Amino acid sequence: MLLLAPTEQAQSLSETNARLRFWLDSLARNPAPGEGRARVATPQQMAGLLSELMRAGQWLRALPSQDDPALAGELGEYRRNVERLRALMPSIHDTLLAERARLERERASVAAAAEWAHCSRQTL
Repeated sequence: MLLLAPTEQAQSLSETNARLRFWLDSLARNPAPGEGRARVATPQQMAGLLSELMRAGQWLRALPSQDDPALAGELGEYRRNVERLRALMPSIHDTLLAERARLERERASVAAAAEWAHCSRQTL
């Protein structure tokens, strides 16, 4: 990984924070139908968040200790973004479980209809 000057490190983390804020804000704008708190996380949102977290994690592991105030500020902002995501995760999880149950009910309904159609053809 390329070593960056402290100013470039702060700028890179600032860009990461902006992208994380974008994905977190997009989650906050997607309440589940009929629910105020739970979020419907699209695959694109989850992929975007994961991508940013992986990129930042790789970059932060390679980060040498710095006493740069701009970098320290961006690290604080990154921490707040991660804590914000952490707070959203239970509602995302609940929504995904509800969606899974809904899909399972739909699958059972389709299977029952297919079985009915199959039996109806046999009686004709």
